[in-house]
Amino acid sequence: MPTKSAYLVAAAAACVLGGTAEAATAKRGSFGKLSDGREVASVTLANGRGVSVTLLAYGATIQSLVMPDRNGRKADVALGYDNIGLYETKPQYFGGIVGRFGNRLAEGKFKLDGRTYQTPVNNGKNALHGGTKGFDKVLWDVVSVKSGPTASVTFRYVSRDGEMGYPGTLTVDAIHSLDEKNHLTIEYRATTNKATVVNLTNHNYWNLSGEGSANGAMGHVVTIPAQTYLPTDDGAIPTGEFKSVAGTVFDFRIPRAVGDRVRDASDQQIVWGRGYDHNWVIGRRVIPGQQLMARVQDPLSGRSFELWSNQPGLQFYSGNFFDATSSGKAGKIYRMGDAIVMEPQNFPDAPNQKGFPSARLDPGQTYRNVMTYRLSTGQVAKRKR
Repeated sequence: MPTKSAYLVAAAAACVLGGTAEAATAKRGSFGKLSDGREVASVTLANGRGVSVTLLAYGATIQSLVMPDRNGRKADVALGYDNIGLYETKPQYFGGIVGRFGNRLAEGKFKLDGRTYQTPVNNGKNALHGGTKGFDKVLWDVVSVKSGPTASVTFRYVSRDGEMGYPGTLTVDAIHSLDEKNHLTIEYRATTNKATVVNLTNHNYWNLSGEGSANGAMGHVVTIPAQTYLPTDDGAIPTGEFKSVAGTVFDFRIPRAVGDRVRDASDQQIVWGRGYDHNWVIGRRVIPGQQLMARVQDPLSGRSFELWSNQPGLQFYSGNFFDATSSGKAGKIYRMGDAIVMEPQNFPDAPNQKGFPSARLDPGQTYRNVMTYRLSTGQVAKRKR
């Protein structure tokens, strides 16, 4: 039978745990001013386990994400800039939301209720991430900042009817939260006053060895629980085929290092994409809960994350177009393969593809993309050789 002292010890432990649960904080600051004089708010979420994330109202952007390694050493694992001027003048989608339709639309066109809509093309003959001025390039309002067991910030942007060629006034909330389990959750919600198409996702560039690290991300071990992926044409538009990953360089069902086959010229898909820039099929529809999209592990630092989302597709991009013309927060240039991107989303070009999940949003409906990064430091899975 427990003694009185045992009860007191248990009560004290409960108080400590309760205090830890309350340790998550949200602090608002400023990240400078845009060229037109508007101030860019920043919000830093931090927990009691050494994890912190700084977010910018410009593009609802992850500007930094600090986490400890297996030895407790902290590093920023998100690529980006240390001043707002570079986000404005040299955009690279660093950590921002992309939309109104993230990923690509063939020739920037889609048809809705018998009418064809044209959006700006900015990726060869196609539209990418919403066009020339997507959601990553606009200033969002900060509508809520909360500390507590879970710290959070909510950004809001109202995209007017006709902006970038899209129909309907779209109201978007981007909710970022961090808890004491080291779960970083990003939830995008959107409503419209007219039928439109929506596909929102986050475009954070990850290097778990540390932003600017000479090790890059090609040694990161990736697992993607997908049986099929979407082959593309030479403009990165899906052909409509669901192709089995079995026997291909796209098979990540067993953990593999990114660099093992990222330059395998025997696969034309890799040649066209200069590496991985494809959508893996996790499911065929948006689900009410979340499912595992990917696991990413860095053997050098021990840092890792699992990505969970309600979306059907995962766009995995291996940083193929970094060309050493940009330098980041650590003062180091970014080169091909220095980071990877994992984007849970609907399939690329979905409005134009039969058999793809619908990207349509009608008045009275709410679009939701909920993604959770379960950050951790621990044992790294053995990679396939």
